[in-house]
Formats: sequence, structure tokens, C-alpha cells
Amino acid sequence: MTTANTTSPVYTDTPSSTQGLMQQPFAQALVVAPAAGETLWLGGLGVRFLLDGAQTGGRFSLVEHPILPRALAAPLHTHADEDEYSFVLEGQVGVQVGDQVLTAGPGALVIKPRGVPHAFWNAGDVPARLLELISPAGFEHYFAELAPLMPPTAPQVDFAGLAAVQNATGCPFTPRASPT
Repeated sequence: MTTANTTSPVYTDTPSSTQGLMQQPFAQALVVAPAAGETLWLGGLGVRFLLDGAQTGGRFSLVEHPILPRALAAPLHTHADEDEYSFVLEGQVGVQVGDQVLTAGPGALVIKPRGVPHAFWNAGDVPARLLELISPAGFEHYFAELAPLMPPTAPQVDFAGLAAVQNATGCPFTPRASPT
């Protein structure tokens, strides 16, 4: 019998699991409901949390990124420890990975390896949306740390706070413009 905990973004087949989250990663079936998962906004980039490291044993995290039209989702930056895999669901997503600049549409998978500078943005006049798998997990917490430092949560960008979070996570932004 499948049970649903309405306060949790996750459905499991075990009623005794803590708030719907698995104690043992992938020990049972798991379904994330279509409207489940906290969503926050960092300017024109949305972050919907689908799976975090606690649910995957640290193997990976999965977020959905809705991106407003013509919005820069992330300026050029380099991850020291994480690989990112972005699967475009809708819209046209511009990406820069290293020196290569491309546009990816629905069904495309963009691979952003650790150690390689990359950026992404909505290249179109309509909203875009992608799923992003981050491996290993942990970096998903970065988005939650940034939210209070940026609109719409904050009235303006707290650049000193952003720099502190970026330095703490080992993911500094490159101080040059990304193509949009």
C-alpha cells in the first residue's frame, strides 16, 4: 500500500519512514509528487528541490530549474568537486562550457564537468525549464544559502554575502560577462 505524507515532498511505500524520507537510500520505491519540493528564486533562476543528498546517500542531488525569459541563470563559474548534468525540458537554454557556447533545446543533455568553467541562461523569449543532476550531492544547499542574499527575498543583491557563500563552497564566479 502506498502512503502519502502531505507535508513531505516524497511518497514512499513504508508508512514508518520519517516524514516520508528513506532511511536507507534507494531501499524502496520513491515517487516525488509533481507539485512537491520547496521552490525558491534567485533572481530569474528558480530552484525546486527534488532529491537531496540525505535521500541519495550523498551520491547526487536533483533540482529543477525554471528560468525566466532572457534571464542569466548562473554566470561563469567553476565547481571544484561537482559534475552537473542538465536535461532541458522546455525552452532554449544557452550554455557555455569551457570556451564552447551552445544552445540546447528540449531533450538535450548538457554535461558540465567539475573543473571546467560554465554558465547557463534562458536564450529565449519564453520560460525555460531543466532538470539538473549534481554529483556528488551537497551543492544543492548552496542555492538555499544564496536565496536570502538575492531578490526577490532581499531588496538587492548582497555581493559581500554572495562572495562569502561562494568562497565557502569552493565555487567562485569568474569576474567576466557570460554570453547571453
